[in-house]
Amino acid sequence: MGADSTVIDNSQTHIHLAAHEVSWPLQVGIIPGLATAFQPRNPLRDQVNAARSHGSAAVLTQVLSGGGGVGKSQLAAAYAAKALHDGTDLVLWATAVEVQQVIALYAQAAALVSAPGATGDDPEEDARALLAWLATTRRRWLVVLDDVTDPAGMSGWWPASRVGTGWVLATTRLHDASLTGNGRRRVHVDVYTPEEADAYFRTRLSDNAEHLLDDAVDDLAAALGHLPLALGLAAAYMLNQDLTCAEYLAKFSDHTRSLGQLLPETADAEGYGRQITTTLLLSLGAAQQTEPAGLARPVLELAALLDPAGHPLAVWNTPAVLSYLTGARAREAVTAEQAEAVLRVLHRYALINSDRRKESRAVRIHALTARAARQGTPAAASPNLARAAADALAQIWPDPDQSHPNLAAALRANVDHLHQHTEDVLWLPHGHLVLYRAGKSLADAGHSSAAIEYWKKLAVASRHIHGDDRRDTLLVRGNLATALFEAERTDEAISLLKDVLRDRERVLEADHPDVTNARANLGAFYQQAGRPDEAIPLQEEILAEREAILGSQHLLTLLIQSNLAASYTQAGRTAEAIPLQEAVLAGRERSLGRTHPETLTARNNLAMSYGEVGRLDEAIRFIKAVLADRIEVLGSQHPHTVSTRTVLAMLYGQAGWFHEAIPLQESVLAAQERDLEIRHLHTLTTRNNLAMSYWKVGRTKEAIALAEKVVIDFERSLGAQHPHTLKARKNLDGYRK
Repeated sequence: MGADSTVIDNSQTHIHLAAHEVSWPLQVGIIPGLATAFQPRNPLRDQVNAARSHGSAAVLTQVLSGGGGVGKSQLAAAYAAKALHDGTDLVLWATAVEVQQVIALYAQAAALVSAPGATGDDPEEDARALLAWLATTRRRWLVVLDDVTDPAGMSGWWPASRVGTGWVLATTRLHDASLTGNGRRRVHVDVYTPEEADAYFRTRLSDNAEHLLDDAVDDLAAALGHLPLALGLAAAYMLNQDLTCAEYLAKFSDHTRSLGQLLPETADAEGYGRQITTTLLLSLGAAQQTEPAGLARPVLELAALLDPAGHPLAVWNTPAVLSYLTGARAREAVTAEQAEAVLRVLHRYALINSDRRKESRAVRIHALTARAARQGTPAAASPNLARAAADALAQIWPDPDQSHPNLAAALRANVDHLHQHTEDVLWLPHGHLVLYRAGKSLADAGHSSAAIEYWKKLAVASRHIHGDDRRDTLLVRGNLATALFEAERTDEAISLLKDVLRDRERVLEADHPDVTNARANLGAFYQQAGRPDEAIPLQEEILAEREAILGSQHLLTLLIQSNLAASYTQAGRTAEAIPLQEAVLAGRERSLGRTHPETLTARNNLAMSYGEVGRLDEAIRFIKAVLADRIEVLGSQHPHTVSTRTVLAMLYGQAGWFHEAIPLQESVLAAQERDLEIRHLHTLTTRNNLAMSYWKVGRTKEAIALAEKVVIDFERSLGAQHPHTLKARKNLDGYRK
């Protein structure tokens, strides 16, 4: 696959939030309802309260830590409900599986409380405004961070109260040292006490089901390990099947049952115990008998291959899934309506959680439930299950997906889980399309480091299954080289791609598309490395081949034209680049549409070239249109949007409007330093341009200080003789005169 060679820029749209009168108290986020027969768990609450009393005024945080199904979130929900009842001014409930979810909710809360500095145009800045407000406000507040899974990512996003009016309650399955310190105190959450378990059963079964209670209740609770999740599933099963405690215990204790054979205790690596897995399968048996009958088991088995944090409801309306379910039931065709009805059945039996309001994470499954279902899936069914899930994810994946960032993130997570749980299936006979789609999505979202790690992992998997010379392995290695290129690790990218090209030429025909693609990418890599003399002959040769075989309007031909134009520009031949770029823009608009990301890249590159040859009015008009479209399609903080702001600032500088350029450059630099490594090429380029702007408006000391750092970092990153380093050193000499 090729990659456009492009210079990164920036600019930003400001959406000022109107001031409004805040109506207190406020609830932000959805607080889970308390379970039927919820137990107050007073001894555990005493521990939480004791930990809270030992907190400082600056940071008052308790972390509820324990395994799945022990009731951490329920305990936190009880505290949140009490806070609301007591009139706490702000109660914020944030699902913390992904840090971006926390940031988004903080930003929403910042607007609702009119936090100073919240503007509505930068979620992260608005989130920081909320943290600043929480730190000093005299209003009482509670922030719940539910299911923290990335302690490192949460660094900097823990609320604090310097005046002692607020506190934080977090839940997590992790036992990670980074969750303590800075005033955070961990409280271990364990299973129910025997008294709490007994009280749960007696309360849960007291409403028109007293006849199910008998002398075996304590024995049943003990057999279930006093685990709250297990007790809840057992009670639901007993109610639906009208089973007494003794009858349920007899089923549970019957070691000759095939369900026990499917889930042996030795397979429970998580330490949950055989009790919960058996309980899960007993509930599944009841769900399987519920209309539409015969579908609960295959639906659960398929859901168990996906991300426990959730997958889109649209998965269950795909041809791949409906076809699989039809085959699994061996009756009339299964409809999307029936598939969704089965989800509701499983939801009722507490085997999954189905909530269409969650959109990209609408269908969730507890990790333990998923593990039990996977262990119980017949080996013969696993390959078809895995392919159905993979096909379904591919069928709902939008292309391009940058305008659907939450959906794209959810789909990538689901591919990761599917790949993890299906071993070699997705690689036979060839690597499944969805594996490649997930890697492309990471790159398109600007997650270059994550993309590199992803392709490394896939390279290991493909080598293990296919060896070094199969096409899948060569494709994955080529994509890894492209990911290194996009992360500005150009020397590594060139070295790897040369190896890939050599191997492709050895095992494929000389005119095979994979060989041509590798040569085309190598030309782009040379251009990015500042080696246009090597890039241009290679790109000109490939362009002639592509035009002869594919025609001048094919998208692959246009891609080579775009890369060749970038090399011409780098070599100082911008006048030759412009006709190529104009042809690329026209071709992409015709084939992909005006707002497709690749079309916007073409317009961005053309605007830069117009600026290079002094056609500033056209360039600025073009780049403003690109910026508006990128904000609409990609969002204001996407790396490509930030890139466009950089170009606009550069054009302002060429026009002599340095006072207008400086705010843009400072905004871009802040975004890049937040999102990229400190010496990333784009960050260094922005610093270099900002130093120039400072010098132009007479801020000489600031210009020299910044330029000195730029020269040092360019030398470390690119070498002393790279064109960027030489230009930066020349600029510094000029500032000192």
